[in-house]
Amino acid sequence: MTFEQIYQFFQEPPPIYLNKELAVCYILSVFLQRDSYGTELIEQLEQEYSNYRLSDTVLYSALKFLEKQGTITGYWQKVEGRGRPRRMYQILPEHQPQAQELAGLWYEYTSSQGKLQINE
Repeated sequence: MTFEQIYQFFQEPPPIYLNKELAVCYILSVFLQRDSYGTELIEQLEQEYSNYRLSDTVLYSALKFLEKQGTITGYWQKVEGRGRPRRMYQILPEHQPQAQELAGLWYEYTSSQGKLQINE
């Protein structure tokens, strides 16, 4: 390791992979805006939050958790030019308040990450 490598790390830090808890909050933040599907969730995260990543495994684990809790529901949507339908997800109306709270946690988390400083 060199000092140059240390500076390089902070100039271009490696991406942070979301755990299931963060993924649930992120997913709900998207679903509050519109229905979505797995691949779009991953791509949108990379576009809007370039320092974060979401693995397929964590994504689908979070989606299953939300379905099992009765927070979201899935439906199939035929997409023109695509052979098979796409699995879309949406928040059930009665879970909107909780989804807003959890989405708020996501926004707080991401805004606080940008403010972290090393205290010496």
